[in-house]
Amino acid sequence: MTSRAPDIETIVIGGGVIGMAIAVACAKAGQNTAVIERNSGCGQEITSRSSEVIHAGLYYPAGSLKALHCVAGKSRLYQFANENGVAVKRLGKLIVATSHSELPALADIAAKAKVNGVDDLQVLSPAQVCALEPEVACVGGLFSPSTGIIDSHALVQSLEGHLSTSAGTVIFKTSVTAITWHRDSHFELDVLTSGTPAKVSARNVIVAAGLGMAELRSVLPHAPGYVAPDIQFAKGHYFTYQRRTPFQHLVYPVPVAGGLGIHVTLDLQGRARFGPDVAWTDTIDYGFDDKDGARQAEFERAVRTYWPGVSASSLVQGYVGIRPKTSRAGEPARDFEIHGPREHGIPRMVALYGIESPGLTACLSLADYCCGMIA
Repeated sequence: MTSRAPDIETIVIGGGVIGMAIAVACAKAGQNTAVIERNSGCGQEITSRSSEVIHAGLYYPAGSLKALHCVAGKSRLYQFANENGVAVKRLGKLIVATSHSELPALADIAAKAKVNGVDDLQVLSPAQVCALEPEVACVGGLFSPSTGIIDSHALVQSLEGHLSTSAGTVIFKTSVTAITWHRDSHFELDVLTSGTPAKVSARNVIVAAGLGMAELRSVLPHAPGYVAPDIQFAKGHYFTYQRRTPFQHLVYPVPVAGGLGIHVTLDLQGRARFGPDVAWTDTIDYGFDDKDGARQAEFERAVRTYWPGVSASSLVQGYVGIRPKTSRAGEPARDFEIHGPREHGIPRMVALYGIESPGLTACLSLADYCCGMIA
């Protein structure tokens, strides 16, 4: 048994927007902090392949981690962006019902939003929706003025800058292969840095590896009887629109199983993209799957339900993202799972599972939450 001092006080595994926000929170709390990232740069996986939407907190069950940290995180994210020169726009979002059978779902969303503390949601008639977006067809809608978009790449860069000024660091091209808990003093991590094996030790470990949790869950220390959540991969395709978009706001249909439906989001230049869909997969594969144009045809059908004027020939393949889910196909979406000593039995270790949407929105709030769990 060893009692030597650890190399680093706090190691965060994963350099996406969640891991970087956590690292900044720990460093600003006075902890000597390092991030271990398997890619050559930060935010190259889930963060760079999202819709870049700042969510309002409309959909999530009351008291859930998603609801609490989305609502708390959105105002902080807008403030952080404005204070740090990160491009952001508070565009607002329409959620529309395209049939009378969907109106109860809108009412349910409005009720959840109210319980979650979202006090700016507006119930709209079809005429009021048309006044905001003349090309949208619907039988009713909701308008969320606090929904927006953000430059996720610039956000991660800004967080990396904050970490650097707080004497923190990011260790790139490094993968964790094993973690050993030494009860008396520290954790020891076996790593591969550009293919070279090494060891590094830390007093605290926070594992925010996103898609990498599927592999890391089997090497994390834990008390007898603990079973780490299984991770499923949900692939999401995005099509871009090659013509000038008529929209000034984000437009969402009523949510579907596993996701929020094929919706319209805008980038900071006003260009439209549609997606993501939900395609379950066993591997991390960013290839665009559209055999014989079947996926494009399905996107066109879905979009036409609320935008009859969409030009089919103007949808082109965009990009693919992958979401880590703790639910399986056909199951209801689950909450974030953030496991600390109470769950896995190991002091000074936190592991985050299934951090998908609204993870980007919630990142700063989640960071303080996780940092507090090891304080």
